[in-house]
Amino acid sequence: MPPPPDAPHGLLKARVGILRKTSLVDFPGRVCAAVFLAGCNLRCPYCYNIPLAVEDRQLPNGTEAATLEEVLLHLEKRRNVLSSLAISGGEPLLNPCTPFLVRHAKRLGYSVKLDTNGTLPRQLKTLCEDPSTRPDIISMDLKTDPRRYGLLGYTSTHGAAKTPAMGRGNATQSLAETIGLMREYPENLREWRTVLVPGLVGSADIEAMAALLPHDARWYLSPFQNGDCLDASYNALEPYTEQKTEELLSLAKSLIPQARTR
Repeated sequence: MPPPPDAPHGLLKARVGILRKTSLVDFPGRVCAAVFLAGCNLRCPYCYNIPLAVEDRQLPNGTEAATLEEVLLHLEKRRNVLSSLAISGGEPLLNPCTPFLVRHAKRLGYSVKLDTNGTLPRQLKTLCEDPSTRPDIISMDLKTDPRRYGLLGYTSTHGAAKTPAMGRGNATQSLAETIGLMREYPENLREWRTVLVPGLVGSADIEAMAALLPHDARWYLSPFQNGDCLDASYNALEPYTEQKTEELLSLAKSLIPQARTR
């Protein structure tokens, strides 16, 4: 069966990102399909999805971007095997294909998880207000103290980095608005993720991030992995020691009891 005709032909034929046809890790507790959409409004120096974040970077050899039509057809074909779709990036709220992906997946009976960096609350609100495009689960990356998001390329005027040049934006309001939308979800259908990047995430940053989160937040802290980073200098950056990681986790748990490493 062909995809429904509600997506413009130009979008159907557009190459939108990388399709992982089957995944055991991108949707909590479920076997899913996962699509990683190209385009991002941040330039996190430790980013390893460089071809998805930066338009002029090439995908690795042997990797081909899928069209929206190919993704929709895969969901149709595998509807009796898969139960869920994870939509990630890049930043999927920038991509015009996202509403069509969510709507079509839900029509087919899939549960949909959306990953976002939290800087685009208006776009998230538009999705959430329409039952046909409302994600079933939202996962938000919380990267550092919102007052330091200028180090990630965030600018307060439009929230989008056109180049890797560092801005001076304060992302507090945008992140708080996104977290406010997520508060409307049940506790088990929302989560936050933070990578413990030395120099970007320390004790003061943990405290600043925790101040934004609901007390019952599921907050996952992950170790930084060097290698293939957007900013090559981060390839030589040593991850936190096990002791330092435990110190940061202990601090996070004292503020958000469900904080844990993953």
